[in-house]
Amino acid sequence: MKYSIEKVTTLIGARRYGNTEAQVSWLLTDSRSLCFPEETLFFALKTQRNDGHRYIQDLYNRGVRQFVVEQVPEAYETLYPQANFLRVPHTLAALQRLAERHRDEFSLPIVGITGSNGKTMVKEWLYQLLLPSQRIVRSPRSYNSQIGVPLSVWLLNEQTEVGIFEAGISQPGEMMALRDIIQPTIGVLTSLGAAHQENFRSMEEKCMEKLELMHDTEAMVYCSDNDIVSRCIRRMNYKGEKISWSTCDQQAAFYVKSVENSHITYIWKEEENCFDIPFIDEASIEDCITCAAVALRLGLTPGDLADRMPKLEPVAMRLEVKEGQRGCILINDSYNSDINSLDIALDFMNRRNSQLSTVNSQLGKRTLILSDMFQSGLSPEKLYAQVSELAVKRGITKFIGIGAQLTAQADKIQIADKQFFADVNHFLGSDAFTGLRDEMILLKGARPFGFDQITEQLEQKVHETILEVNLNAVVENLNFYRSFMKPETKMVCMIKADAYGAGAVEIAKTLQDHRVDYLAVAVADEGVTLRKAGITANIMIMNPEMTAFKTMFDYDLEPEVYSFRLLDALIKAARKEGITGWPVHIKLDTGMHRLGFDPEQDMDELIDRLTHQQAVIPRSVFSHFVGSDSDDFDNFSTLQFKRFEMGSQKLQAAFSHKILRHIDNSAGIEHFPDRQLDMCRLGLGLYGIDSRDNRILHTVSTLKTTILQMHQVPKSETVGYSRKGKLTRDSVIAAIPIGYADGLNRRLGNRHCYCLVNGQKAEYVGNICMDVALIDVTDIPCQEGDQVEIFGEHLPVTVLSDVLGTIPYEVLTGISNRVKRVYFQD
Repeated sequence: MKYSIEKVTTLIGARRYGNTEAQVSWLLTDSRSLCFPEETLFFALKTQRNDGHRYIQDLYNRGVRQFVVEQVPEAYETLYPQANFLRVPHTLAALQRLAERHRDEFSLPIVGITGSNGKTMVKEWLYQLLLPSQRIVRSPRSYNSQIGVPLSVWLLNEQTEVGIFEAGISQPGEMMALRDIIQPTIGVLTSLGAAHQENFRSMEEKCMEKLELMHDTEAMVYCSDNDIVSRCIRRMNYKGEKISWSTCDQQAAFYVKSVENSHITYIWKEEENCFDIPFIDEASIEDCITCAAVALRLGLTPGDLADRMPKLEPVAMRLEVKEGQRGCILINDSYNSDINSLDIALDFMNRRNSQLSTVNSQLGKRTLILSDMFQSGLSPEKLYAQVSELAVKRGITKFIGIGAQLTAQADKIQIADKQFFADVNHFLGSDAFTGLRDEMILLKGARPFGFDQITEQLEQKVHETILEVNLNAVVENLNFYRSFMKPETKMVCMIKADAYGAGAVEIAKTLQDHRVDYLAVAVADEGVTLRKAGITANIMIMNPEMTAFKTMFDYDLEPEVYSFRLLDALIKAARKEGITGWPVHIKLDTGMHRLGFDPEQDMDELIDRLTHQQAVIPRSVFSHFVGSDSDDFDNFSTLQFKRFEMGSQKLQAAFSHKILRHIDNSAGIEHFPDRQLDMCRLGLGLYGIDSRDNRILHTVSTLKTTILQMHQVPKSETVGYSRKGKLTRDSVIAAIPIGYADGLNRRLGNRHCYCLVNGQKAEYVGNICMDVALIDVTDIPCQEGDQVEIFGEHLPVTVLSDVLGTIPYEVLTGISNRVKRVYFQD
């Protein structure tokens, strides 16, 4: 749908500056995602860490002419003669109000989904269940925030028959705005868990906040087996239809009579029916039951459920980046195919361009492999013209279409290098497939087309053990620690040791996208890798080598300086290169006694040497707490801070420019908020582990492998080298392709620790070998090829570090480089 700029002005109650006539189709809140400038309305949002008003000049130069702002730029008539500025008190409120007024245009079933876990699963599986018979608009990915929800609702159009939207909250008072935007007719509450619990006084308070979404709905779906949920629903005095599901209450609207493996028998409206699902884990079963109740309420029949439930496919809530064969890089989104998710995937491709190019410097073409799109509500001519426009705008240079519709609409694809195939098999047997080489490839396919066959044949198969890295979790951890900090306090993110094993380049790209102030690595070579990958953020070198000064100058890397010998050598090298004012970071030793200047004895001489030269200039001064992770060291931490204050203030007094001071690390950010000063350093916390108590925040790295082979081994036999694997019963032993050469510590063997197979604990049996480990799967339903989790989302890395008597750092950084990293974002 399009709105005139006059109508938008009225809908959001803005005052308009400018007289240009325009139509608005696209809403933009992130300048990096611009695609159609001529029909884009940019909301200059203000956050604790950023201000969208800073990007007006850049966006205007790129063709944007419509802006919603809180302050109109000075001399706007001269600087931006073709622009309209809609001034409002709060740009976020204006975005939400516009989406709310857009929602008012539609009278149709809208499903609003909230909860701690399972929101995206329920949304995507509902989409799969309803898609064969209805045209659906749903939240892209996990667009469930105060910004994401209005952008999702804006996607409603004249062809929509059902809307499905997620609503996520992190603190009290947020749900009311989301409720007004979504205006659901059916509310869904998925499972209630501990996510964001730190912002709520109790689980009841969080549940009541989530139930705000249901306030005016016609019906709500929830599990009545949860006492907290049932109690809160009674408190809210809900007037609509309560569709509770239960495994124990026969009076529930949707009574689950039995669950036998993946076969579910239920009673709905006094009739017994059943369906099968292709999952066996408890969370998936609960989410499928929720979907069944919602689908029945929306008009599907028990027969529809019985037919469609077994066809549900796992939800890949991620865009995966993988190395492919013949020098290709794959961005795998071969799970759905619609115009909105295509735009998001193309945007992801654009943002990852510099990083992907470093994996293969020969990358030339950007290739899109796309299937037919179903249930768009548009004519094929109009739909694929839009696809073509998106692809061209996002820089696609090669197009491969798969399906009868795309083949028929080949002339609508305005890309010179294009080919079309009836199905995946024809493509795989063609020269077009074998000719893919040194290309960045986005795979975007509707489920019936079986794009997993393309992925299987294109993916580089080096090792069946992979480390999955969740980029969204990195951002969530970053924002968790930022929530403790003042908006003006800067952030240094530690990505040394290849970002604690997660892969420095991709982590750095993500952090740069989220505008951290500094990245920190150990040595200059790590910094060079980042620069060659297109990282432009400030980079601090924590352990500079004197042989690398020229490298640091060439690649704009800022060294730590901790001794007079290092300082003198750096000054000499800078003078030789004709360099002045090179930023350095002065390290003070306040009690660690590792590296650094003595704040009591060295300051006068340090200041004298710094002020009598022009080659280098102190950008920051810092120190390390010895024990900010433990209350036991608080007195010593106080002494350290006193020493740092004395030394850093003396250094600042000698210079007229601002010298940034920082001493808080991850634990200190949380434990010593009064000592955050100008900047803080985030290390282990960024990777999802609270160093104060070792609790898991948001898991970044998950180490996975697969079962290679299974053996029936009688109890009279032993397993592995030196016959260390002794058995007490007839057992089933599985071999997995991971060993100490991959970073799996040998001390975990001989039943000292376990991994997870289909969610169940499988102990390591016998000695762990260089490339293979053996596990006991006697009581676990599994087969060769099944996935095994070594640590990660369901098995915290702290379980391993506790067994080993070490810290999580050692486990994370010990993962070998031969283990393939796979990056994804939800």
